[in-house]
Amino acid sequence: MAEHDFRYSLLNPQHTLNECRALAPGRYQVTGNGGSINAGDTLLVTLKGSRELCLRLQVEKVRHLINPPGQWLAVANGPAFRELEIRQWSVDCDGCAKHLDFEFAVDAKLGDKARAPAAEARIAELGWASVDGRHLCPQCRESA
Repeated sequence: MAEHDFRYSLLNPQHTLNECRALAPGRYQVTGNGGSINAGDTLLVTLKGSRELCLRLQVEKVRHLINPPGQWLAVANGPAFRELEIRQWSVDCDGCAKHLDFEFAVDAKLGDKARAPAAEARIAELGWASVDGRHLCPQCRESA
């Protein structure tokens, strides 16, 4: 089981993603070129409308196409969004006043109550900590 990085890049046009579309919440159809994709592999796919977020998809089945050579079609499982929304947020470290602008993905159908938990999860992915409503950058987190 390998991990294949298909995030947006003009550096390697032979190893590209042609299309990624949702078939149902949590189920995706992905078409691409190159990369020797197999069932059980992981695909990293750029989220449309985002400059830094990506989806991590687990390939369930793949079909390698004869024409054009090297093209494949895969069905994959990943995060279940009924209506994907990319939000931007900023936070300041309460220890050293360092500023962080970041993006996070949230299911818009869940409304406002889902935004704060999604933002807190993204902050944690970036190495920040949230303790009792206070935000700490990675350096202040280590010293605390």
